[in-house]
Amino acid sequence: MQSGNDNSKGTIMKTCEALTDTQLILNFQEGNCYALETLINRYKDKLFSSILFLVKDKFLAEDLFQETFLRIIDTLRNRRYNEEGKFLPWAMRIAHNLCVDYFRKVKRTPAILTQDKKDIFDVIHVVVEDHAEHHIIRNQSYERVHQMLDKLPEEQREVIVLRHFGDMSFKEIAETTNCSINTALGRMRYGLINLRKMMMEKQINL
Repeated sequence: MQSGNDNSKGTIMKTCEALTDTQLILNFQEGNCYALETLINRYKDKLFSSILFLVKDKFLAEDLFQETFLRIIDTLRNRRYNEEGKFLPWAMRIAHNLCVDYFRKVKRTPAILTQDKKDIFDVIHVVVEDHAEHHIIRNQSYERVHQMLDKLPEEQREVIVLRHFGDMSFKEIAETTNCSINTALGRMRYGLINLRKMMMEKQINL
């Protein structure tokens, strides 16, 4: 009997995997819990990575990750979601705001941390048009890159995280961080320039 249930769930999950985010949300709102499970599985790694990147503490990141999805579920269940086609950036804004709220409470500045055994330049793919900095340097050690990222101003690191992990446009980043689009673009540009300068100073091959 259990095997039959497992097969049935597998079939439903496979069907759900072919649906768009919007379709999954509508299915969940109609009572399909597997649709929600599929949606969570689709983005959990990216969301958790972005939170961990911001708070630099695995246990805190897990708590904030759970709180993020509790808020997402509550919003979807009560049919207050109106970001059609933009689920990940919307979810990222929730996660980002929870991180900001946490640091306001403890009055501590967040640091940036990449996933274990992940080189920052293996996971960040950013293009800033009309600037040479769009050629992201790769194949450097995690420790070395992490040290350099720690030296960046917080707002520059923040834009890089939101841009990559949250798949946010610069307009969305600007709205999330309460700055202009030009400011967000500038922070990205100068963040990349500063990384490049540090690498040159340390005589790291470009």
